[in-house]
Amino acid sequence: MQRIVLQFIYSFFLKWTLKLFIGVKFDNTDFLKEENAFIILANHNSHLDTITLLASLPPSIIHKVKPVAAGDYFGKTKLLALLSSYFINALLIDRKAEKKDPTQSPISKMIKEIDNGNSLILFPEGTRGEPEVMKPLKRGIGLVLAKRNHIPYIPVYLSGMGKTLPKGEKIIVPFNSYVKFGKFQRVKSEDSKKIISQIEHDIVELGMTRKNSA
Repeated sequence: MQRIVLQFIYSFFLKWTLKLFIGVKFDNTDFLKEENAFIILANHNSHLDTITLLASLPPSIIHKVKPVAAGDYFGKTKLLALLSSYFINALLIDRKAEKKDPTQSPISKMIKEIDNGNSLILFPEGTRGEPEVMKPLKRGIGLVLAKRNHIPYIPVYLSGMGKTLPKGEKIIVPFNSYVKFGKFQRVKSEDSKKIISQIEHDIVELGMTRKNSA
């Protein structure tokens, strides 16, 4: 049942809402069906980023793609955690869990989902930044890919969302926005710092390529 709900909300309702009323331009992402599991890595400026990425996915795989979200924000209450897990398909992580139980650390939970055949959406900056300004990436995704270097990642560049719904604002303003997907990539090192540098380069280059071709 959740699969049908997610398909209706994101692949139909929200995709067309984002297209027609906000002006988001989407890439064709049918190529994502070629891999059983992958990690989508994108820059992060707005709460619209997650729903835009979910709306970008092929309907047939949306139920197997989990956005990684902070449990202290999207799971403040049991009801909110339930709603986030069901309607966003979120993987809620506790950023302080490693001190309590290493098996429940964010890295362990992400790896477990990948091993179970699910894919992830992750914003490696860690939090929303200023529109069109990319902050240094957190080390978490480097650690995940160092341990599961056979899993491909897809760099994605989001533009305009931070102006459509800036951090701290609640009113959506139509703005020329787009979501640009790169190709499947695999890490070239087992060093988490080098992995982070590779990912950062891929996302920034994708944004520059899109701007130059616009």
